[in-house]
Amino acid sequence: MKISTQQFFDRAVSQMSDRQISLSTIQAQLAEGKKIVKPSDEPDRAGAILRIKSMVDRQDRHQEALVAAKNRLQSEEAVLKNSTNLITRIKELALTASNDSYDASNREVLAIEIDGMAEQLLSLANARDTQDNYLFAGAKVREQPFQKNADGRIIYVGDETRFRIAVGDHRDLNLNRSGTDVFGPLARQTGDPEAPVMSAVSLFESLQDLSTAIRAGGHDEMNRGIGELDQMMNRFTFNISEVGTDLHVASMQTEVVEETQLQLKSVLSNIEDLDYAEAVTRMQKQMMSLEAAQRSFAQISRLTLFDYVN
Repeated sequence: MKISTQQFFDRAVSQMSDRQISLSTIQAQLAEGKKIVKPSDEPDRAGAILRIKSMVDRQDRHQEALVAAKNRLQSEEAVLKNSTNLITRIKELALTASNDSYDASNREVLAIEIDGMAEQLLSLANARDTQDNYLFAGAKVREQPFQKNADGRIIYVGDETRFRIAVGDHRDLNLNRSGTDVFGPLARQTGDPEAPVMSAVSLFESLQDLSTAIRAGGHDEMNRGIGELDQMMNRFTFNISEVGTDLHVASMQTEVVEETQLQLKSVLSNIEDLDYAEAVTRMQKQMMSLEAAQRSFAQISRLTLFDYVN
């Protein structure tokens, strides 16, 4: 089969063009540090990369949610522990005040201290998180949950909403407790012990009644107040336990998410990241091949019939 001069030139140009394209592709890979510069180069591999990146992004969102949840839960835990300490101290003062050896002036000092700690407890009930949202307001996170009404009583103006947040592909976590969950009404027993009447009284009203009873030296009322303090303590203890459980879940889920992120990023790196040493070797081979093609073309193109005759 005879090869015309035109065919020879066309084939040579095509071969050199192919090598230049291959060399350009390798140079682009080296510049980007990626095996795939354009999705059209390897559609299947590009699709796999997009799917894995989407999974990594989802795990990143779970990680951000876990950080926010742990910050909020830690804030709640600190409030609950401080509240427990206050109730413990108030109970100590109430037991001291019930001692008959204390006169009115001594009881007044104790009542003043209890009033001060009740104010501290109100401040804790209106605590905020790192995002400046009220911790115990339910969904009304921008409105102070415990406020004084026109009668001077402390009332709860938040709601009962409790949130759960996704911290994994199949895992949710408690994010908050409402004001009534933590600082809600207490059960009060009044009337004849043989036929008691049960009613609800707010935590802050209970503390005010206890302070009044101490000033008046009313032992029955003081004992009732001490019993209500025990209810408060039990409620705080329960909520501390619940928050502790949620924090433990958050810590374990953080480890799961971090491990998943590590595995996904390792797989992504194997698919996407360029082996620089291998790419440089390929580039050198392509350069040598292109250079050889150019030299051979230059030499063969000079072998015309007139050169042969001469």
